Formats: sequence, C-alpha cells, structure tokens
Amino acid sequence: MELKTIKKTKNELEIEVTDLNETILNPITEILLRNDDVEYASYISDHPDSKKRKLYISVKSGKNAKPIDLLAKAVEELEKEVKNFSKDFKSQSKSIK
Repeated sequence: MELKTIKKTKNELEIEVTDLNETILNPITEILLRNDDVEYASYISDHPDSKKRKLYISVKSGKNAKPIDLLAKAVEELEKEVKNFSKDFKSQSKSIK
C-alpha cells in the first residue's frame, strides 16, 4: 500500500491510496462520518479496475480538529472494532462446533 498526499489544508485532507480497495476505505469513511467534527468524508475511484483510490476528509468550520488526526483516530477505532469482533467470534464459535 502506498499513500500520497494530494491536498492538505487546515480543514481538508485528500490522499491517494494505492493497492487498497473499498474493503478498508468504506469502514474508515463510515467511522469518520460518525465524528461530529467531520463535515464530509468519502472515497472515490477513477475506474473499478484502478488500483488507486482517493480518500477525502473535510472538517467543519470553526473546529480545531485536524483531518490527519481524525483519520488516525478512525483507523484506531476500526482496529478496535476488528479486535472486538475477532474476540467475540472466537468465543462464540466454540459453541457452534
């Protein structure tokens, strides 16, 4: 995976992500949109076969939050959710066998 900064301002961040698809970008975007400081978050692809995606984050005016910090927080939250899911799955799958 490669990350390339396309645009970085006080309230906006746009990064290009190579070799990563919607499997990760969709939940990151959903977590970002839960944050009250986020005005807009989305990802796009130029073409379905393209290996490049762009992730865009915009922070609401008047907020002191930095887009890069919000992205880092969203990634950490996703990591926690996946770990909790894994833990719950392991404990519950024992009763399925």
